Amino acid sequence: MGRRSFVVGTGLAASLLASRASAAAAGVKIGLLSDFSSVYADSSGKGSLEAIRMTVEEFGGQLLGHPVQVVSADHMNKADIGASIARRWLDQEDVDVIVDVNNSAVCLAVKELVEQKRRLALFVGAGSSDLTGKFCSPNTVQTLYDTSALARSTVKAVDKLYGPKKWFFLTGDFAFGHALERDARAVIEATGGKIIGRVAVPLATADFSSFLLQAQASGADLIGVAVAGADLVNVVKQGAEFDITRRQRFVASVVTEHDIYSIGPKAAGGMVFSSPFYWDLDDRTRAWSKRFQARAGKTPTMTQAGNASAVLHYLKAVRAAGTKEAMAVMKQMRAIPVEDFMTRSAPLRIDGRVEREMHVFQAKTAAESTGGWDIYKHMVTNAGKDAVRPLAEGNCPLVAAASQ
Repeated sequence: MGRRSFVVGTGLAASLLASRASAAAAGVKIGLLSDFSSVYADSSGKGSLEAIRMTVEEFGGQLLGHPVQVVSADHMNKADIGASIARRWLDQEDVDVIVDVNNSAVCLAVKELVEQKRRLALFVGAGSSDLTGKFCSPNTVQTLYDTSALARSTVKAVDKLYGPKKWFFLTGDFAFGHALERDARAVIEATGGKIIGRVAVPLATADFSSFLLQAQASGADLIGVAVAGADLVNVVKQGAEFDITRRQRFVASVVTEHDIYSIGPKAAGGMVFSSPFYWDLDDRTRAWSKRFQARAGKTPTMTQAGNASAVLHYLKAVRAAGTKEAMAVMKQMRAIPVEDFMTRSAPLRIDGRVEREMHVFQAKTAAESTGGWDIYKHMVTNAGKDAVRPLAEGNCPLVAAASQ
């Protein structure tokens, strides 16, 4: 090959690579940053990836004249690992929006990065209400639930059922757990209840026996469980082995369908909790869940459904904006109410919180269930404006700035 041929060939190759890179950069790219290997993997992970892929396909698969791409990675519930993945995605791989991030500590790291890189993050499985409070951001949205809404909805329902009671808390020793106990405490005390003890528990604990014995000996009527995922399942199962549920009741705030199914009706029956989604709630949730189950081979959780809802709203906003530029898309996300198979015209507020309904459920007993995934009994639905913390109480700097 002559020098001229080599130069021309090299130029053509470089041009082709540049063209492909330009096309990739022009298309919308979604990054699912989730737990694929630890305590929250069953509630999100691969199921959320399938839910997002299904959403993109049903939307048409393309935006702005290019295919919508979906990539995924495991943050392993470690802020440094999550931040490293997010930084690579934003700097090198042209990811436009990061979704799920079902760990509040990882969320805080991602928040800083999307602000710096002028991209967006949709926090779905992360619950700390601080994400739309003191850590709120113009670049982030908390789409599904938070510790304040769960506490307000669940504690009020428990108070209505049993009256003011004495509580003991098993609290995850991390951002989400502390926020959940704090938000629950405020509602418990406001309704006449009393917290008489607490113990902090590490993430991914296998043996909860020493913590459960403290709760059992406390004399509390109710045991507030401020952990989620596999940790919640282990707490309730091990508590049943200690016969705790004969005299005391577990109250959990963050519960998914797979948790209740794994615990089983003997131990979980009668437990009260809140959720923005249940597969068998109405015709729309049933139809969507049937399509999901045909692809994923199992019933969806609220987090998996929530990821589908968040991505669908984002895609609608990109289409309305005619661009994937972050602030233009965010403007449309605020202008268009969230409306889908699990959401009824929910507004996106200035603090980044989607003001959606919160449903209160009670886990069915063996006598009440027809078997399989017939596991929830619907008690009441709280309107978004009643379930979600008022803007004035969140200490979000964006709210204060808007009021000036």
